[in-house]
Amino acid sequence: MLREIADKIAYRILLSTMKCGKTASEICFENGLPLSSTYKKIQKLFSVGLMSIENISIDDNGKKVISYKSKFQSLEFSLTQNGMSIGLKRV
Repeated sequence: MLREIADKIAYRILLSTMKCGKTASEICFENGLPLSSTYKKIQKLFSVGLMSIENISIDDNGKKVISYKSKFQSLEFSLTQNGMSIGLKRV
């Protein structure tokens, strides 16, 4: 999970979707990311439990539109002599 969060693109996607759900296209436009990379990262973040599907709808052209949202509001990482800990504040 930490590896996914540390990834630059994944980090931007998670930050972008903390307050409200967004489509992959909205995330791309907002962050200047390639669409294909964004879709791959969203699927990876979804599979490790860091993102959820907020809404599924059908647009005017009959295409399925999915809004994704980060599952947490904040992340706390701590590294001490006793080990490492990660704290997630869930939405």
